[in-house]
Amino acid sequence: MKNFILFLFVIVLAIIPLYLQKDAEFGGADGQAEELIEEIAPAYEPWFSSIWEPPSGEIESLLFSLQAAAGAIVIGYVIGFGRARKKYSSK
Repeated sequence: MKNFILFLFVIVLAIIPLYLQKDAEFGGADGQAEELIEEIAPAYEPWFSSIWEPPSGEIESLLFSLQAAAGAIVIGYVIGFGRARKKYSSK
């Protein structure tokens, strides 16, 4: 029951901002940082550039999703391994 309540709490926390700020543009921190740097120091030159730029936004989203999925798999494995070790260890 506790997990179900926590799950509902997370869902509510994710949905409330969408209703409170209906016309808001939810952007990432990278874009905001870039705008701030351009405002503070217009002549700023980045130290390096990307090795490879994805050909489209869809490819970039796909790669980000794959990275998130791989991270979730690793975290799930670690949590599952820890629970199984705790469950099957001799006491």
